Amino acid sequence: MTEKLTTKPVTTFLDELASSAPAPGGGSVAALSGALGAALVSMVCNLTVGKRKYADVQNDIQALLEQSEALRHELVDLLEADVQVYTSVSKAYKMPRQTEEEKAARRAAIQAALKDATAVPMKVAEACVKVLDLCIPAAEKGNVNAVSDAGVAALMAEAGLRSAALNVLINLGAIKDEDFVERERARLDALLEGKAGLKERIYKLVAEKL
Repeated sequence: MTEKLTTKPVTTFLDELASSAPAPGGGSVAALSGALGAALVSMVCNLTVGKRKYADVQNDIQALLEQSEALRHELVDLLEADVQVYTSVSKAYKMPRQTEEEKAARRAAIQAALKDATAVPMKVAEACVKVLDLCIPAAEKGNVNAVSDAGVAALMAEAGLRSAALNVLINLGAIKDEDFVERERARLDALLEGKAGLKERIYKLVAEKL
């Protein structure tokens, strides 16, 4: 069984990222960015839970923690999934193409792999949007001594979102199914709408508390 990328040391991940291997790549970094953001939201929550000063928001913070942890684990799984789907795309492009039958099989395999490779970063983008949304209550209700971490979480989540978007777009550019491309572009546009502004509002909120 192949060892999961996320169980390896950070230096190993960076070495593999820097190599000429097709994966991990930008999609994995997008998922990691979102996971880091979610982990920071969890950190803020864990530094708030049980504190007498924040007794009136304990239920809210506990609910927030459950959501951030679920998203953290989801994004870690998506990091692994991105490696798998992009590896499949690379294999499809390497299929034989000597005969017309082989060429047709290769084209079909590439298109199917590209659709799978589009689905994963789209899920990453969706998860990152959810993480970004959690940064607002984390900054507003969380331990003020960790409010800067809520700000960094927002920056990482929005970076993960936009990074995932680029990975969706590069795959869509090679997909021939026009209906699929149009639908997924609209879905992505909806996810991106207003999120840069939201990140800046959270950043300002955090900066004002420092």
